[in-house]
Amino acid sequence: MFDDFFIRALVAGIGVTFVTGPLGCFVIWRRLSYFGDTLAHSALLGVTLAFTMEFNIALSVFIISSLIALILIQLQKKTNLPGDALLGLLAHSSLAVGLVVIGFLTFIRFDIMGLLFGDILAVSVDDLLIIWIGGALILLTLKFIWKPLFASTVNYELAEAEGLNPDFCSCLKTKIVTN
Repeated sequence: MFDDFFIRALVAGIGVTFVTGPLGCFVIWRRLSYFGDTLAHSALLGVTLAFTMEFNIALSVFIISSLIALILIQLQKKTNLPGDALLGLLAHSSLAVGLVVIGFLTFIRFDIMGLLFGDILAVSVDDLLIIWIGGALILLTLKFIWKPLFASTVNYELAEAEGLNPDFCSCLKTKIVTN
């Protein structure tokens, strides 16, 4: 029989796939495939700041990742740089700052690979609840904003013309250019 940690890892992986499928489509369609990598690099900065300030790690990662996402939105509105270039700048900037902070934390030993990639075999029952309840909330939200989000992804101006209010569900006005 499988060990308990293996079953929890399997249930966690299945829960994550239910959410990442639909969300991943929009990430690819909007040409923001580097977005996950950017948030992962910013998460390292969140972890190091949490250790520095003796703060909750999960909350620190959430705050830093949200801040990076908001910076991306503002940069997209104010510059003409493509989204992938902005994501590259943000990813490497946050990673560099995180590594500099790690360099100053000589009293703590870090498993950088573990911080960047995690360990699905270390998932707890509380983690499973967060994954499945959070995933259900995300999918429920996505169900309500699917039509305007999809329409604004394909053609932002057409979504506005149809009265779908694409700004309500999407702050990113990245448009797909069809040839």
